[in-house]
Amino acid sequence: MAKILRKVIKIDEELCNGCGLCVPACAEGAIQVLDGKARLVSDTYCDGLGACLGECPQGAITFEEREAEQFDEAAAMKHVQATRKPEVHTGCPGSRMLDFSDERPNETPQGASGLPSELRQWPVKLHLVNPAAPYFRDADLLLAADCTAFAYGSLHPDFLRGRALAIGCPKLDDMDEYIAKLRAIIEEGGIRRITVLHMEVPCCLGLLYAARKAVEASGRDIPVESEVISIRGELKGPSSLA
Repeated sequence: MAKILRKVIKIDEELCNGCGLCVPACAEGAIQVLDGKARLVSDTYCDGLGACLGECPQGAITFEEREAEQFDEAAAMKHVQATRKPEVHTGCPGSRMLDFSDERPNETPQGASGLPSELRQWPVKLHLVNPAAPYFRDADLLLAADCTAFAYGSLHPDFLRGRALAIGCPKLDDMDEYIAKLRAIIEEGGIRRITVLHMEVPCCLGLLYAARKAVEASGRDIPVESEVISIRGELKGPSSLA
């Protein structure tokens, strides 16, 4: 096939950590994680539109203009059908999407206390979840600060039951990335309601801010509720910003 001058993605292997978030973001199947790094498997599968750019937390994916084979949509779709089976995961094992929502109660793992886990998905980190994951469809979303699970002993039965989950730390992470990812979850999943669970420390309010900004950016009218957990594990009620 003749080559033409056009834009295709470029992956910086020095920056890539192999998380695999770019793989499901590419509908044409142009990217795979091979030997621990994301790689462009064929120029003909890359449409040059860059849907994968915003999914890379390391900033390892950019555009470059060079001579490349033309994008072949038919070949790309054939490639996707051949490689993207439900049981195949080409990214990091830690970001493999799993949906536990159909498990029966007697199949749910229990701890030493006998309390069942209410977790219905994997992964749970906001940076790692796929906005198009089935467990986000028409779901109530619990957006929880990392520390709440360790401070509040009854988090599973009181807040997690029946909800999809995303967790993060607004003090350590990028709020713009949080807002963009939450907006995508809202728009693609059709989220019905968001409950923000955060610690009483001031920096943790960033999670509530991110949720509200994401809802505003999505243009959807969905309720955002909040609950505050004290450092000693007490449920203190709605945030002062609610």
